[in-house]
Amino acid sequence: MLTTALLLGVLEGLTEFLPVSSTGHLILFGSLLGFQGPTGTLFDIVIQLGAILAVCWLYRHKLRTTAAGLMRRERVSWRFASGLACAFLPAALLGALFHGFIKTVLFNSFSVSLAFVVGGVVILAAERYKPAARFRTLESFSLPLCLKIGLCQCLALIPGTSRSGATIIGALLLGVERPAATEFSFFLAIPTMVAATGFDLYKNWQALSLEGAQLIVVGFVTAFFSAVLVVRWLVTYVARHGFEPFAWYRIVVGLVSLGGLR
Repeated sequence: MLTTALLLGVLEGLTEFLPVSSTGHLILFGSLLGFQGPTGTLFDIVIQLGAILAVCWLYRHKLRTTAAGLMRRERVSWRFASGLACAFLPAALLGALFHGFIKTVLFNSFSVSLAFVVGGVVILAAERYKPAARFRTLESFSLPLCLKIGLCQCLALIPGTSRSGATIIGALLLGVERPAATEFSFFLAIPTMVAATGFDLYKNWQALSLEGAQLIVVGFVTAFFSAVLVVRWLVTYVARHGFEPFAWYRIVVGLVSLGGLR
């Protein structure tokens, strides 16, 4: 069981910030490996926090600078923090309202597989028809733009859609350059996943056993280290190559999974 938790932790870290859906991968591969995480999907949610901690570590200078700027009431820092807040709120509100429906109805292999295919097609279309980039730095993001990206993130409430995919592709369609869209998605993941983890812990903490806690720790640590590797590489990669390889990967995995469900 610990070995499986370790493998799923690595899988989480590798996929959290790629537009391929880490939750979808955990559902599909967890089912394939016969892994029943503690308290249902609590394992899947909490180990995502390990991947988010990787972003906090890699972007610690930006986070410290922003925090210091907020204390000094600097306009740039307040604009950045306000933009993240605007982007965070839509998914947070809808997630809280529809939490039960999402977990009981949509957390299954069929929904995830279908979302993989649809998401892949959307990425291919977005790469072909996206408008010319008008926003090239995080500092150029307006509050309305951040809110629109946040509305795109709401699509990720459907397991298999990909939170990073929804925010990055949504930003591209809104005229954001790839590296800036990717970095904003990284930062937006911090409040989003911390809130999701806290909410699930609040809902399920009574059912968390000692063995379950051990599995979560293993998954958390391995997710952190594997995510560090992905985040370092991803911004450079997408600036040169785009997201089409991830789209084809999604389509292939989704179709194979759908075929296996028959």
